[in-house]
Amino acid sequence: MQVVILAGGLGIRLRPLTQSLPKPMVLIKGKPFLEYQLEMLKKNGFKDFILCTGYLGEKIEEYFGNGEKIGIHIKYSKENMPLGTGGALKNAQKLLEDEFILVYGDSFLYMDYQLLITDFNESKKLAMSVVFKNNPKMVLNNIEVSKTGEVLNYDKKNEGQSNYVEAGVHVFKKGVLNFVPENAVFSLEEELFPILIKKRELYANITDKKFYDIGTFDRLKIFNQTLSL
Repeated sequence: MQVVILAGGLGIRLRPLTQSLPKPMVLIKGKPFLEYQLEMLKKNGFKDFILCTGYLGEKIEEYFGNGEKIGIHIKYSKENMPLGTGGALKNAQKLLEDEFILVYGDSFLYMDYQLLITDFNESKKLAMSVVFKNNPKMVLNNIEVSKTGEVLNYDKKNEGQSNYVEAGVHVFKKGVLNFVPENAVFSLEEELFPILIKKRELYANITDKKFYDIGTFDRLKIFNQTLSL
């Protein structure tokens, strides 16, 4: 299955590191974060990638090229202006296969991705989000999941009845893009997910594997320490 990585974020909270580098290219032990991500996904059997780039995207393309040097195939979808997570995905539409995995360019989750694909296929839904049982609680829960695995609500700002935290990995059928407008700023989390939830087309894959992100200096430090274990 194809993997799409959203790698166009501004990384404002990581400045000054991101004044000259896009967030996924921030160096950790001398290597870009994105390289750790790609290597991990390659170990899980993935070889075909689309990188959705924006801010300083040329730095990513200069470093990885077509992916040959690390044994994968990379295509690029470039946005000329920030389009949000959903807009960036819509911008890549012509490159997408009928089904694909979406990963945020600042998150890292080592899990059995083949089991995720099996779970998704068995669900026969348009979308599936990987969620983490947030215990002990590290961050606010943001996603409510029923006992049958159906996602009932997604809200980053208000925890409410949420019992899991979304882990930065999703599986989609290309048909979800029918709900995303052309050439517009659009959010997967705040605009697409509510549509899918209303249509009962978003299910959850529950993992006990801890996920990491590098959105802040504190989280960057935690990921760095994890590599030393």
